[in-house]
Formats: sequence, structure tokens, C-alpha cells
Amino acid sequence: MQTTPDHKLHVAIIMDGNGRWAEARGLPRPAGHQVGADTVRAIVRSAIARDIGALSLYAFSTYNWRRSEAEVAGMMALLRHFLLVEARQLRDANVRISILGRRDRLPLGLVKAIAAAERSTAACTGLHLRVAIDYSARDAILAAAAAGPEAIAAELGTEDVDFLIRTGGDQRLSDFMLWECAQAELYFTRVKWPDFGPTEFDTALAEYRTRVRSFGGNVEPVRAIAG
Repeated sequence: MQTTPDHKLHVAIIMDGNGRWAEARGLPRPAGHQVGADTVRAIVRSAIARDIGALSLYAFSTYNWRRSEAEVAGMMALLRHFLLVEARQLRDANVRISILGRRDRLPLGLVKAIAAAERSTAACTGLHLRVAIDYSARDAILAAAAAGPEAIAAELGTEDVDFLIRTGGDQRLSDFMLWECAQAELYFTRVKWPDFGPTEFDTALAEYRTRVRSFGGNVEPVRAIAG
């Protein structure tokens, strides 16, 4: 996918560091997830203001089921609350919500909140907010392959990621959007997600603008754009 002047950026974020942020302050891990939810609200507002086309957030991976029962339950409740509270405001801001990942293992209340949020924002044409819950890119690719070649694009989507940000210090993709990130620019920061505000987001976008994307060629590389 070549970047053109009218192309709107697709940013993906691995929101890492909530638990460690809380532990460093002598707080229980769920406190970090709560502050992290506030960061999500701030970054979504920033993405809207910067005319980002799509924002994909890694909220809960299939591997996160290995965490303590109490922490998982708290994360599920927080996700449900976020969708119930934010869906109306996001609809009013012309934001479309899509949820990636499995739903058969999620609590019924969260599944209902997902369906309601997607339904109420389906007609929105502004920022596309994509939240990955119980998500594994490997599982998504295997499911698409099983569905047949003609279904791969439909199963995995065609929204290639331009720029992937990971907070918290680790430098890996952790099974997030492997197909869509085939040509993505990568950005890693030691800043933990609760501390990743609009200023840090702008810093990351400024770094993206310095990248030159050749897409595997050596003729007329395309300088990255921010929106």
C-alpha cells in the first residue's frame, strides 16, 4: 500500500505497562488498568483531533487469560464499563467502533456491550476505533485460511497498519495484527501506557513523519505522513 497525500493514517497501539505502572507506585494492578482507561480516552480524543483514519488498540490478548482470576475479571468489567459509557460520546463524535477477537469466551455482559456499541456507531464515518479483546493474530490468520482464499481479506480486513506504537519498554509484536502490520513502521517507547498522553502521542507521530517508506522498492520512496 503506497502512502498518498489524501491517505489517513492507521495507527495501532500495544498498550503495555498498566500493571507495572501500578506496582511501581505500591498500587494493586487493577489501579493501573483504570488509569490506562483514562489514557485511552485521551488518545482517542487526540486521534480525532489529528484526523487519524483508524486507531487499533490491543486491550486484551488471548495470553492475558493466564493472569489471575481477579485481574481478568477486573479487566472485563472495565472494558464493559468503557463501552457502555463511551459509546454514545463516540457516536456523537462520529467515531465507529469495531471489536476484534473472539467473543465466545467473554462474559455475556461484555458481549452485549460490544454488540450495542458496534450497532450504535455503525453509520459513523470519522475515526474507526478498533479494540482487540481476546485477540490473537495467529488465530485470526488460521481462521481466515480455513475459510478459504476468497475469504482471507474479509476475515482479516484490508486496513493495513501504517504505524505501530508499543508502550512499556518491550520491543515485540506479541501476536498483534501480524497480517496488517506487514509494512508498518514500528515505534517502541519505555513510557508505560498510563503515562502515554497526547504529548507522547505527538512525539511518536513526529517520529513517524521522519520515516521514508520504500515498501520494498528503491525508486521514489514515499515520505510518511501523519494523517
